[in-house]
Amino acid sequence: MGRSVMPSQIYTRGGDRGETSLVDGSRTPKDSTRVEAYGAVDEANSWIGAARAATDEPLLQDVLAFAQHRFFNCSSNLATPAGAAVQPPRIAEEDVTFLERAIDRFEASTGALHRFIVPGGGPAAGFLHVARTVCRRAERALVRLAREAPVDPLVQKFINRSSDLLFAAARYANFAEGRADVFWDPAAPPPSLADKTP
Repeated sequence: MGRSVMPSQIYTRGGDRGETSLVDGSRTPKDSTRVEAYGAVDEANSWIGAARAATDEPLLQDVLAFAQHRFFNCSSNLATPAGAAVQPPRIAEEDVTFLERAIDRFEASTGALHRFIVPGGGPAAGFLHVARTVCRRAERALVRLAREAPVDPLVQKFINRSSDLLFAAARYANFAEGRADVFWDPAAPPPSLADKTP
């Protein structure tokens, strides 16, 4: 006889009617402000994971890995309503300070920036720029949620600083690959449309 296999727990069917469970077991619509907030944080975290998969640079790997774990703390915090019996993992002031130190470390290599740059470059930098913009969307969602319910100020601060970190990390990723910043040129001429196929 073969060993029995436990059924998959990935699907619960509990969300088939457009609701989801929060950490305390309460139900909320999937399009609620709270779900939008922690969903955007999760999306940003996934893009950071894509960036990590696209680079072997040690400093980037270490900093982004730390950020991913704290993003989970943020999501858990946002998915826990005020007054819940269970307490989620917290964000500490030291976590925010670490992000600031990491930004300074990246800029020590890339130099300070006083002009807008065009997002892109290598794959890791491209993913990090997407993560940055999703992180900004998450921050806007947190602001909306804070009008309806208590939000830990340190979570808001961490997400705000994370978008700055991801911008600095994107520049560093390109620097590590020997790629220069591409500065925004408001008067950039259109390229030739002549056939450039090999």
